[in-house]
Amino acid sequence: MPIEAKDIIGKTLDVTTIQKIIPHRYPFLLVDKIVEINEKRVVGIKNVTINEPFFQGHFPGHPIMPGVLILEAMAQTGGCAALTMAENIGKLAYFLSINNAKFRKPVVPGDVLRLEVDIGRSKMGIMQCHGVAKVEGEVAAEADMMFAFVKPEESK
Repeated sequence: MPIEAKDIIGKTLDVTTIQKIIPHRYPFLLVDKIVEINEKRVVGIKNVTINEPFFQGHFPGHPIMPGVLILEAMAQTGGCAALTMAENIGKLAYFLSINNAKFRKPVVPGDVLRLEVDIGRSKMGIMQCHGVAKVEGEVAAEADMMFAFVKPEESK
C-alpha cells in the first residue's frame, strides 16, 4: 500500500519508511531520516561517514563529499514529500534542471547534513523546489531544482 502525504505529515520518518517512498538503495540512498515534513517543506538528515563508497576516490587522504551528491541528497529529501502527493504516487522523479547551485563549504566524514527543501510550484507533472544543505547551521550548498514525475513504464 503506497504511503500518502496525509499519513506522514508532521512525523519523523526512519530509513525503512523512506525506502517505501523513494526507490533509492545502497550505495545511492543519501537521506537517513526525515525530521520535518508537510505540503510545503521537508527536512532530512544525512549522516556522512568515512564508510561512504565515494570517499575511496574523492579524495584519497582528503575525503570530501562530492557536490553533486549533496544535490542528490537534497533531491531525495524533496522526493520524500513529492512522491507521497496523490498525483505522484507510484511515479519516479527525474531531474529536469539544477540552477543557481552554490557550494559554500566542504562536507567531510563526521558531518551531519541537514537537508532543507522548500516545495515550490507544481504544474502538469513538473515541480520546482529550493534546497539548502547545512552543517552545524552553516550553509554547505544550495540550489534551485526542477523535477518531472513519470510512470516507470513511460521512462523507457
